[in-house]
Amino acid sequence: MSNDKKLKAVAFGEVLWDIFDNEKKIGGAPLNVALRMKALGVDSNMISCVGNDADGEEIINEVSKLGLETNTLLRSNDFPTGLVNVTLDESKSATYEILYPSAWDKIILNEETRELVVNSDVLIYGSLVCRDEVSRKALEELLHTHTYKVFDVNLRKPHYDYEILQHLMQAANFIKFNDEELMEISAALDSPYNTLEENMNFICSLTNATAICVTRGKNGALLLWDKHLYENEGYTIKVEDTVGAGDSFLGALVTSLLNGKEPQAALNFACATGALVAGSAGGNPEISIFDIENLINKN
Repeated sequence: MSNDKKLKAVAFGEVLWDIFDNEKKIGGAPLNVALRMKALGVDSNMISCVGNDADGEEIINEVSKLGLETNTLLRSNDFPTGLVNVTLDESKSATYEILYPSAWDKIILNEETRELVVNSDVLIYGSLVCRDEVSRKALEELLHTHTYKVFDVNLRKPHYDYEILQHLMQAANFIKFNDEELMEISAALDSPYNTLEENMNFICSLTNATAICVTRGKNGALLLWDKHLYENEGYTIKVEDTVGAGDSFLGALVTSLLNGKEPQAALNFACATGALVAGSAGGNPEISIFDIENLINKN
């Protein structure tokens, strides 16, 4: 895409409160991606649904403060705003209890949300929002548009199904996994391969995706872009919590690549962004370009 044209991105899926021991933080993987892209200069929007309750009002206020328009955050009188109980282990890795049903399970498109996607350059979507048929049908409609589609695989047991995952991968131009997700899905699809690189190519062979990236936690990430493999081995950081690190990684990577940055430089930038998020509390810390470039140059 042209560097002189400002990217327009829309994320579809969950917005919610991550509940930690003594506080709550706004979250949801698609929202985290949209917010990171917004921070990097992309014209970003979010399609979701919150409850007509105090938690929903707080989310709308918070999203507005963070710079996103809120007119496509729909309201539900029948279902509550999403809540997730987050538990951190000794290594600060998170596990999640995702309450169901929540308002974001019941996203119903209107003329404004449809038009927003049609007029955007990029649609970001995940797998979690497909745990309910209502939101899944809304997403399926959007997947028939000609927008560049980025699928963020986000396996949260028991909220996924391999047949639906396969359909979501088929619709995507770009697929992002973590290493465990790639190996699990590849095995479920009868892959004969044992390495990340082999299974990235295996998924490419089964789908229409022209780009696949795989995050490896502290060990960085792999990117298959235009049939070439790029690698980053990670950046050293003191981890505060891992919530949202992969989401910011994806937002930074997609923004960089679609703005024409060379793939290795884009991957380095994304890995540094994800590392800095892991070194901060919550999924959406403020991070400057200077901090990102400083971490790249230090390693």
